[in-house]
Amino acid sequence: MLDATTRSGGTATASPRATAAELAVAVPPATNASPAVQTRFAARCTRVLLSPWSRLSLLVALLGAGACGVLLFEPQRLLTEGWPPQLGGAAAAAVFAVAYGVCTVAFVPRPLLNLAAGALFGSQLGLGVALAGTVLGAGIAFCLGRALGQDALRPLLRGRWLKAADGQLSRHGFRSMLAVRLFPGVPFWAANYCASVSRMGLLPFLLATGLGSIPNTAAYAVAGARASTPTSPAFLIALACIALPALAGVVVAWRKRHQLRRL
Repeated sequence: MLDATTRSGGTATASPRATAAELAVAVPPATNASPAVQTRFAARCTRVLLSPWSRLSLLVALLGAGACGVLLFEPQRLLTEGWPPQLGGAAAAAVFAVAYGVCTVAFVPRPLLNLAAGALFGSQLGLGVALAGTVLGAGIAFCLGRALGQDALRPLLRGRWLKAADGQLSRHGFRSMLAVRLFPGVPFWAANYCASVSRMGLLPFLLATGLGSIPNTAAYAVAGARASTPTSPAFLIALACIALPALAGVVVAWRKRHQLRRL
């Protein structure tokens, strides 16, 4: 009696048991390699998503979305239409400070926001709200730039001007940022992201921003609060406090022009 095959007319036929055994040996189960393949694919996706240029692309997308949101909502209407009537008191101040910070991250000019703070809340409260929004916006921009842009942008700091600015902020971060905030000329958002790319610490950056922004912010807040009486002494003094630091910055830049050319 034949176990493996039976012969009928010279034709050999394999038994079902033998055929199943041969197929099991020839074709290994796909599930054995599946977890390893999935692990490698997940690791590769993670490396791509966390790469410096992917994070920089995310930062650019976030900033672009913020700028588009500002263009759609038009925060400058606060100067003409006023604050929504359903908000008042401390809630209005807190909401405005948060909105101030987000708007500065989205490239809204701070002078416009400072004028709005003074016009809506008066000189003293407007100054406090504007300073809180200034520090908040600077901190958000610094953290975004440090987490999403530093690794990709630091290798690009090859020009003499860029290296000089990076070295100044990295070695003398507090006093350098304090000077930038006291003397207008460098855009607020540009100083934030330059500091984030450097090796400057977050705490010195926030302290220098808060202290250095007081004079300029106060002048704009007073000007916004007294805009209805442009001939009043307070309004004229505020305008002088706005113009004098700008003039001083121009004079310092003019005197240092030869040093800047040698960089």
